[in-house]
Amino acid sequence: MKKTLFLGITISFLVASCVTKKKYADLDFQLRKKQDLLNDATIKLNTCLEEKASSNSEIKVLREKVDLLKNTNSSLLNNVGDLASLSKKEAENLERSLESIKEKDLQIKTMRDAISKKDSVTLALVTSLKGALGNLNDEDIEVNVEKGVVFISISDKLLFTSGSYNVNKRAEEVLGKVAKVVNDKPDIEFMVEGHTDDVSYRKGELEDNWDLSVKRATSVVRVLQNKFNVDPKRITAAGRSYYVPLKNNDTKENRAANRRTRIVVLPKLDQFYNMIEQGMKAAKASN
Repeated sequence: MKKTLFLGITISFLVASCVTKKKYADLDFQLRKKQDLLNDATIKLNTCLEEKASSNSEIKVLREKVDLLKNTNSSLLNNVGDLASLSKKEAENLERSLESIKEKDLQIKTMRDAISKKDSVTLALVTSLKGALGNLNDEDIEVNVEKGVVFISISDKLLFTSGSYNVNKRAEEVLGKVAKVVNDKPDIEFMVEGHTDDVSYRKGELEDNWDLSVKRATSVVRVLQNKFNVDPKRITAAGRSYYVPLKNNDTKENRAANRRTRIVVLPKLDQFYNMIEQGMKAAKASN
């Protein structure tokens, strides 16, 4: 099975309040360059998730082939009778077929065990998060799992005042609960994504919704790092502007739903593949 190594990318943006026009242009260029890198990384992540789904399909196909081989060998034994009556070449072929079946069974079992273990870790994380955040309104914060990835979505009104990117005091309590769960699981890495609605925004040093979404993401990151001691090497800050909406921006309620900050727990596919490799080695050693 093709082994894919997912590279986590750490991006941080700092926009100074007063800079020269040339410096601002340089910073803007760097911002767009890093955003392109982030988009590439996101595409690679989605590719890895699609490969996982493809692997699950391959498991099913392998199981069907195994069953077919078993039936074929069973019919062969019934027709030929005693193994002693087979020719030496036929006996060797049969032995190789049985070994192949055994190897495929081992691969399938090992992959299933690795998937089960990964799903157990994901379930434990979701349970911890929901336990820590259980007293909050579902409209303000939501924890869910999509394609094996954990998402924590926090509404704009819970984190910021209107048109601002400064985290309010009430939001610090929520982020503290998230930080406690994250700090208890030092192996996970995550991305903080800022999202806006499609209403054009320009205020002070911020030129548009891209700037606002990035500033909101970095504001949340700074609270996690500075107030709750989350290791910054584990965090990626990203702005998505209004290009990944939950709903159509055609009503006041829908626009409010689209204004959110999302914390995405990044899947560590290298660990998943390592689990498969270690499982195969352990299984072969025990035989």
